[in-house]
Amino acid sequence: MSSVVTNTTKGNPKGVFKERLSQFSERLKQDRVSYAFIAPFGILFFAFTVFPVALSIILSFTYFNMLQWPTWVGWENYIRLFLADDIFLVAVKNTLFFAAITGPFSYVMCFIFAWFINELQPKIRAFMTLLFYAPSISGNAFLIWNIIFSGDTYGYVNGFLVYWGIVDRPIQFLVDPTYMMTIVIIVVLWMSLGTSFLVFIAGLQGISSSLYEAGALDGIRNRWQELWFLTIPAMRGYMMFGAIISITTSFAAAGQLTALTGPTPTDYATWTVMQHLQDYGYIRYEMGYAAAIAVLLFLTMVSMQKLVQRMLNKIGS
Repeated sequence: MSSVVTNTTKGNPKGVFKERLSQFSERLKQDRVSYAFIAPFGILFFAFTVFPVALSIILSFTYFNMLQWPTWVGWENYIRLFLADDIFLVAVKNTLFFAAITGPFSYVMCFIFAWFINELQPKIRAFMTLLFYAPSISGNAFLIWNIIFSGDTYGYVNGFLVYWGIVDRPIQFLVDPTYMMTIVIIVVLWMSLGTSFLVFIAGLQGISSSLYEAGALDGIRNRWQELWFLTIPAMRGYMMFGAIISITTSFAAAGQLTALTGPTPTDYATWTVMQHLQDYGYIRYEMGYAAAIAVLLFLTMVSMQKLVQRMLNKIGS
């Protein structure tokens, strides 16, 4: 019967739509209990994820200052971004450079440290996990790093350099564009063992020892072969989640950079796309322009996540 309906509605878009709608309503009636259970999550997901994204896309084609009704301007915001906003282009360059280093490095660091720590005894493993995870949740971490790289002799690095005669006067590490991005990357990498690190440890704990026993029978001879042919394919889901976290964190970096180099860094040396978005959204209240920046950032992160997903799917396949 379904094949007959399909053949009769082929080439008729309205008939195809009615057919699919009737199939969906029939399936909804059959699985109404299951849909009722997922309804709260679905409503919240739509209200706080799907709707804001769709609204941002619409607002990106408008001029909206939060005081007047949005005015449609078409592609003007996007044209302005690439042809009239030089600071945005600087932010794009800084963001790509920052993400290209911190994203892969933090991802690999999280996995390697998790892999080594997973081999320890349970009590030692718990202590080492807390020790490595603590910097990512420490609220005073940036204060410590500001003291370390302070631009006077009270800063630990400058105090050491001046004491040993390496420099004549303190270096302005957090003001001089020559050093700013390097220091920011070092600090961010030091704090990068966060959620992905815990997820990888959880994934490693969930791998059954029988998998490695079967691998040994099939010709796996060393730990590196175990890692590449057994561990990584078994953790593909966890690694994809960790990749999403790393990509999102690196492309959406703003608070860490502001805490280290201030809200307006010298020559915009550490200015990122997210800081540019916050500047126009929270300070200038040009919400349409900020929405255009957000849409471009969102599309970039989705594209990178798709690329990483393809790479992970090829591992062990």
